[in-house]
Amino acid sequence: MTTYNDVYKSWQNDPEAFWMEQARNIDWDQMPSKALFDLGNDLYEWYSDGKVNTCWNAVDRHVEQGRGSQVAIIHDSPITGTVRKITYAELRNRVATLAGALRAKGIEKGDRVIIYMPMVPEAIEAMLACGRIGAVHSVVFGGFAAHELAVRIDDAKPKAMIAASCGLEPGRVVHYKPLLDGAIEQASHMPEFCVIFQREQEVAKLIPGRDVDWHAFQYGVEPAECLPVEGNHPAYVLYTSGTTGAPKGVVRHTGGHLVALNWSMKHIYNVDPGEVFWAASDVGWVVGHSYICYAPLIHGNTTVVFEGKPVGTPDAGTFWRVIADHDVKSFFTAPTAFRAVKREDPQGDFIRKYDLSGLRAVYLAGERADPDTINWASRMLDKPIYDHWWQTETGWTIAGMPAGIEALPVKVGSPTVPMPGYDVQILDEAGHPVPPNTLGAIAIKLPLPPGTLPTLWNAEDRFRKSYLAHFPGYYETGDAGMVDEDGYLYIMARTDDVINVAGHRLSTGAMEEVLANHPDVAECAVVGVADELKGQSPVGFVCLTSGVNRPHEEIARECVAMIRDQIGPVAAFKQAVVVDRLPKTRSGKILRATMVKIADGEEFKMPATIDDPAILDEIAEALKTLGYPRG
Repeated sequence: MTTYNDVYKSWQNDPEAFWMEQARNIDWDQMPSKALFDLGNDLYEWYSDGKVNTCWNAVDRHVEQGRGSQVAIIHDSPITGTVRKITYAELRNRVATLAGALRAKGIEKGDRVIIYMPMVPEAIEAMLACGRIGAVHSVVFGGFAAHELAVRIDDAKPKAMIAASCGLEPGRVVHYKPLLDGAIEQASHMPEFCVIFQREQEVAKLIPGRDVDWHAFQYGVEPAECLPVEGNHPAYVLYTSGTTGAPKGVVRHTGGHLVALNWSMKHIYNVDPGEVFWAASDVGWVVGHSYICYAPLIHGNTTVVFEGKPVGTPDAGTFWRVIADHDVKSFFTAPTAFRAVKREDPQGDFIRKYDLSGLRAVYLAGERADPDTINWASRMLDKPIYDHWWQTETGWTIAGMPAGIEALPVKVGSPTVPMPGYDVQILDEAGHPVPPNTLGAIAIKLPLPPGTLPTLWNAEDRFRKSYLAHFPGYYETGDAGMVDEDGYLYIMARTDDVINVAGHRLSTGAMEEVLANHPDVAECAVVGVADELKGQSPVGFVCLTSGVNRPHEEIARECVAMIRDQIGPVAAFKQAVVVDRLPKTRSGKILRATMVKIADGEEFKMPATIDDPAILDEIAEALKTLGYPRG
C-alpha cells in the first residue's frame, strides 16, 4: 500500500522522473523530451516540446478505447425541469462538427474565442471544439456586465464569440444577447463573427453579417480532426479580478494541464473511469474549467453540468436529489452553498429523503471552509467532508486530502497536506520561514507544478509583480496561514484579511470560526475597519438561521462575548451586527475588501463579479447603526 508520504517523497526526490511518469498516462502525438523547461529568471514551462491535443484526450481516446456508449455529460437543469445525457461518441461527433464549422469560418491555431454561455452542455462543447483545432478559449461568466465583457474582449482580442441567447435564474431570464451587443459596441476590438446558441426560453435577434446561428452555421461542414499542439501552447485564458480592477488573464498551457488534472481525479477525488463526478460550480470559474469540463472527461468519468442553485430550485434538497438520481461518487462544491442549504434546512430533513449510499466523499473549496459548516455537513451526511485549497492561478489542488492514495486523519479547519509539486512554505514579511503554528504568508517554492499558470496573458511584468516580486524564488499566494507540527496547512485569511489591532496580527478567519459556532448564526464575516487608536478594529456581520425570532441586539451581544471568551480581549472585538445577507461574488466569495471600504468611507469600484449590488446598500445601512463611516 503506497502512502501519501511515499508519493510526496518520490516527487521531492526526483521531480523530473515523477512528472515524466505521470505524463505517460496521457496520449501524446510526440512525447516530450523532458518534463521541466527552465526559462531562467524564475519562469518555467512543462512538457514544452511535446505534441498533444486536449480534445483527443478528453473525448476521442475514450471512444477509440471502446467506451463510446458511456455517458460523458449529464445536463441536469431543475430550472427547466429537464435532464439530458450525452455519450462520449455523441460528444465526439458534436464537438468535431462544431470545430469544423469554426475552422470553416477561419478560426485557426492560436486564435482566441470568447465563450459567454450558461450551464448547458454546449458550453463544454465550445471549449472542447476550440481545443480540438488549437484555438485559445476564454470563458466569461454568462450574464457578466457588458462593460466587463468589453474589457476582456479588448485584452484577449478574440476572432470570434460564442454565446447563448439567454441564461436562466430561478424566476427570471437573463438576456445575454443585449449584453453581448453592448460589450462589442463598447470594445475597441471587433470580433469577426458571433455564434449564437438560441435557447427556447428566449430567441435573440441576430445581427446580419456578424451573427450566425449555432445550428445553421454547422450545417453541412466537414468535421475537424484533432490538431496536435505544443505542450506549452495555451489551452485557455481565464480572467480573474485583479486588485487594480483590471482583470488578470491567467494562462493555462496544454501539456501540464492534461497531466496534472488527470493525476488529480484518482489521487485527490478518488474516482475511477466510468464513475460519476460532480462539481457544482459554473463554467465561468476555474472550478468549472478544471472539474466540470476538463479533468472528469480527460480521466474518462461522467461529469454533471447542473443548471440550478443549492436552494430554491426547487428547495434545499436539490443537491441530494442530483447525487441520488445520477449515483454521484464524489461531490465538489463551495462552503457558501452548504451554508445556504444549512440555513434553509438546519436539521437536514431533505437529506433523509434521498439515497446517498453511493456518495464516497464531499470536497469543499472556493473559500475558507469554517469548521461549523464542515461539522454540520459531516453530521448530516455521515460522509467524509474534505476541505481543500487552490486558486484560479494554480488550476488544481495546492493542499488537500489525498483520498485516492490514503485517507489521512481529518483536522477540521485544515485543507490537509500539500500535493506533489507544491513545496508550501510559511514566510514572515522578510521572506524567512517561520516555526510551526506561526501565522505568516503562504508561499510556494518555484517551480510550480504542471497545470499551474506560467504567466499572465500579454502581461509578464504584471505576472512578476503580482506573484514573484515579493518573495524571490517563491510564488506568493496572497493567503495567510500556518503549518502545524504534522505538516497540515491552515488557511487563515487572505493576506489583507490579517488585521493589525494595536500591534497584534489577528486572523479574521479565526474570529469567523467562533461566530459560526453561535447556534443562531448561519453565515458570518469579520472585517478590519480603520481605528485611530488601534490601527484596525474588527466588526462582525452575522446572518441568522431561518426561523430565529430573538432580538438582534441580544444575538450581537452574545457574539461579542463569544469572541472575548475564545480569542480574548486582545481581539478588541466589540461590534457585531445582524444582516439579511452578505455581499458575494457569483462563485460565493464574500466581498470583504468592499465592506471595509464602505466602513472606512472610501470610494470603491463596484466588483464585476458581485451577485447582487443592492446588498452593498444594506451593508452600508447596517454600518451606519454602528457609527460608520467615522468622522
